[in-house]
Amino acid sequence: MEPPKVQQSGEGGLNVTLTIRLLMHGKEVGSIIGKKGETVKKMREESGARINISEGNCPERIVTITGPTDAIFKAFAMIAYKFEEDIINSMSNSPATSKPPVTLRLVVPASQCGSLIGKGGSKIKEMRESTGAQVQVAGDMLPNSTERAVTISGAPEAIIQCVKQICVVMLESPPKGATIPYRPKPASTPVIFSGGQAYTIQGQYAIPHPDLTKLHQLAMQQTPFTPLGQTTPAFPGLDASNQASTHELTIPNDLIGCIIGRQGTKINEIRQMSGAQIKIANAMEGSSERQITITGTPANISLAQYLINARFRDVAAMWNDPSSMTTS
Repeated sequence: MEPPKVQQSGEGGLNVTLTIRLLMHGKEVGSIIGKKGETVKKMREESGARINISEGNCPERIVTITGPTDAIFKAFAMIAYKFEEDIINSMSNSPATSKPPVTLRLVVPASQCGSLIGKGGSKIKEMRESTGAQVQVAGDMLPNSTERAVTISGAPEAIIQCVKQICVVMLESPPKGATIPYRPKPASTPVIFSGGQAYTIQGQYAIPHPDLTKLHQLAMQQTPFTPLGQTTPAFPGLDASNQASTHELTIPNDLIGCIIGRQGTKINEIRQMSGAQIKIANAMEGSSERQITITGTPANISLAQYLINARFRDVAAMWNDPSSMTTS
């Protein structure tokens, strides 16, 4: 959050301009954009706030809202009510009887999180009790940043009151030192393997990829029990190092099922094909993401990543075209 710019308003009060950042999944962003960008255009015009959405083929996007405090609260209200509308629409096709809460994720500099929590959790407890919203501050910083996610859930009215209180705390306790903002990682291009060949998915077409085909063939020759230190000189163009290494991926909770498959069939298939060891961390309370740890040779790890990405190809297609995800 940028330092507040304080200007004197015509009524003798203070008109504070600030910036709030939200973390959203692709489907949520699609809902905010609306068909041909109509929804976000309406939000900008009616609230008076600047609303910017980060570019890129990412499973997560950053929505930045900037403006005077009253404009920010109007924009937040419109987003919260839009999400509630989406929940009501989805329930009309579902047997569920209890309405799930609206959930928003703010991205806040870690140096301000202590003030939000308060001594012994007193401030966050006060916010929960006075607004009726659930508020959780993530224990860990978001990858490659000095920011944390603050999750707010509840009825739209509760969320709006909670955001107002959070803004007050953040204005009273500005960030200390430089903030490294969280930037979501782009989603890799999905890859499929068929008949010993690798293909990248581009739109509706599968394009042959000779380098990945070599990698696929190399990995298929290796089993999970290949002795460390053994080299495979058959493909000099690839890194011949077989030293075991580890790579970590972060996957949204709501997508982890398509990686695991029914009774673990898909994850076992990926382990077998790639020759990599793959561990999925247990769900952490308050976190919307799961950590996947891949261990093996560079070829094993690369192939495991490609196979995981292949499972996401349908989802990635939606992320590439957020306008196709809007609700009518």
